[in-house]
Amino acid sequence: MEQIKDIDIKRLELNKGQVEGLPKNPRFIRDERYKALVKSIEDAPEMLKLRELLVVEHGDKFVVIGGNMRLRACKELGMETVPCKVLPSDTPTAKLREYAIKDNNGFGEDDWDILANEWDAEELQDWGVELPMDWGQEPTTNASNSEIDVDDFSDKIEVKLYFSIDEHAFIQQRLGTDKEQEILKLLGYGE
Repeated sequence: MEQIKDIDIKRLELNKGQVEGLPKNPRFIRDERYKALVKSIEDAPEMLKLRELLVVEHGDKFVVIGGNMRLRACKELGMETVPCKVLPSDTPTAKLREYAIKDNNGFGEDDWDILANEWDAEELQDWGVELPMDWGQEPTTNASNSEIDVDDFSDKIEVKLYFSIDEHAFIQQRLGTDKEQEILKLLGYGE
């Protein structure tokens, strides 16, 4: 049975693959999202007691199975202890792997209509919700037929991809000089 306790932050380790059979944490966080997480914890640290880090004992330390980004934010905020749900040391590795993924898997979706009409946009942003860039703006319409005016739409869209430093170097090496054409080939649109 798991137990909940405050653990000295010096005894908590990010999951770097040190538990045999458990790959390192596959999650990363972008700068602006990380800043929002730090602010969220700073503004409402009591939430950590409602959503503890999920950890397993490993030697004299505890490895974070769920909550690696929260641990980073807690360290940045100078916290000395962090509420943790401690899994039994005999938890099978297959279960640790499952928990590591399921802890971060959001099964639900946001109802943007309810968010737009029943929630305060400033509060949502303050709480770290990523709102669409055109949030709160009425769509551009043509008054004669009330259809969306597509004249202002671009023929191209921008796609941002996020990679680790190693992945980025590998991709740069593989793509060569004409990156757009190489990407189109990978997607099945090129020659």
